[in-house]
Amino acid sequence: MSPLNEEGRMASNDVCNPPARFRPYGEIRCSSPSHYRSQLARDLGCLLDVDEEVVAWCCRPYGMDDVLLDIGWKGPPPDFLATYRDGREEFLHAAEGAGDPEVTEAAACRRMRHRFVTMSEIRQGYRLQNAKDLLRYSSYQTPLGDRIRLLAALEQEGSATVAECLPIFREVSPVAGLSSLVLHRWITVDLDAEPIAPHTVVKPARSRS
Repeated sequence: MSPLNEEGRMASNDVCNPPARFRPYGEIRCSSPSHYRSQLARDLGCLLDVDEEVVAWCCRPYGMDDVLLDIGWKGPPPDFLATYRDGREEFLHAAEGAGDPEVTEAAACRRMRHRFVTMSEIRQGYRLQNAKDLLRYSSYQTPLGDRIRLLAALEQEGSATVAECLPIFREVSPVAGLSSLVLHRWITVDLDAEPIAPHTVVKPARSRS
């Protein structure tokens, strides 16, 4: 096969084999084009979107390149850079095991925050599944009328169950509208106690970011 034909075949393969995508596809606070090297990394991204302390995050940050080069790190670069309410920034690796403490130490020597987030941390409890369920509706925006009606009801009552909230929605699918308000931090539900259910308690969010 001639070099020209070989190059043509490689280009064709690139078109036929796009980068892997991992569900769910939507993000709320990702400030860069999304790119995940594994389902575990995607799962960590889901948790960042529902972490009330996280105001923004980005994929494939480059700020630690020199650190990793200096220590001869052979593994992947950090998956994310997360920015928190208090202004701190932290590089995050999604790791199946404990990770390499040398990476975290080298980052600390340069006054950078870094952490390996293990599979057991990411997938423990109900939070991840609840986050994935909510992010299925990440493309929805709750109309103003529905939002005002629900917030007014919660302001009057203090809280309500999911089942009690659903009839309030008139302009958008009730589950989509409720999920969007949770993701955009207008309202809050406990993501850790159990899977979101009809009896799950809904409350107004204390603050938004």
